[in-house]
Amino acid sequence: MKLSFSFLLVILFVFNFSFAKPKADTVKVGAFIISIHDINFHDKEYTARFWLWFTYNYNKELDFSKELDIPNAKDIVIDQVLSDTINGKIWVQLKMKCTMKEDWKVHDFPFDKQHLKINIEDANRDVTSLVFVADNEDSRLNPNEGLSGWVMDSFKVEATQSPYDTPFGDPRPEVKGQTYSAIIISMNIDREARGLFLKIFLGMYFAFLIAVVSFLSETNEVESRFGLPVGGLFAAVGNKYIIDSVLPESSQFSLVDILHSLTFFSIFAILMTSAIALKLHNNNRIDRAHQINITGAIVVISGYILANIYYIVTA
Repeated sequence: MKLSFSFLLVILFVFNFSFAKPKADTVKVGAFIISIHDINFHDKEYTARFWLWFTYNYNKELDFSKELDIPNAKDIVIDQVLSDTINGKIWVQLKMKCTMKEDWKVHDFPFDKQHLKINIEDANRDVTSLVFVADNEDSRLNPNEGLSGWVMDSFKVEATQSPYDTPFGDPRPEVKGQTYSAIIISMNIDREARGLFLKIFLGMYFAFLIAVVSFLSETNEVESRFGLPVGGLFAAVGNKYIIDSVLPESSQFSLVDILHSLTFFSIFAILMTSAIALKLHNNNRIDRAHQINITGAIVVISGYILANIYYIVTA
């Protein structure tokens, strides 16, 4: 009787062990960002070069050089693969070069702040068989060449999950969707904008100054009173087209749009002032024409300067 009972326990143990769900592999993932470069606002992309490393218990089925997926990348290139075994754990390093998709926030350009994200997943195994753990201690950005023209505000590597509301064609009726473990490399960056601001807006401000020079002419001098503002207006429009060719199309009214629109309306105000002053001068109201000219100059110039300061400071 005792033998039969012991035999039954052994059978139950073997049965439970055979049908028990295998434990998911835990993989520690870290990243070293070599550089972020070729930032292209018009094509909504940038290039990232970085090292990824994975440490885990031995499992011959895991091959991250073939299974790795970065959903928000346009192009993925693995330049180098290194593998070693240390203290009983597998240590794999991948040198990556990726062209990343990015929906740039350009409302405050060139005083913009951007949030970059690299989402890393295993293409073959969901959370039931593979779980990522972030290696925050050793992950970082290259301090020397990592990010030119920008200042790093924050950098972190965190583990999360990516749910997909589809069974990907799995015929089993109980499977409604799948969830994959993921590692997200997040970077908040601020642009070093002082020099860039002068480069892109210097032409616009000189166009306005050219238009302002017309206030120095006599109120009946048609050529200088109207020719200079019109020339300045064309220069400002040309400057706007040059900047727009760099930025992505957006329905939002950005700082670039605001400052150029302000310049267009200010030059139009100069033309209106000249037209009124000319009409008064032709009607022999010369003193009134000079008064309108001086008042218009003060209002347009001071309003333009104050409005520029306000929008730039609040950007």
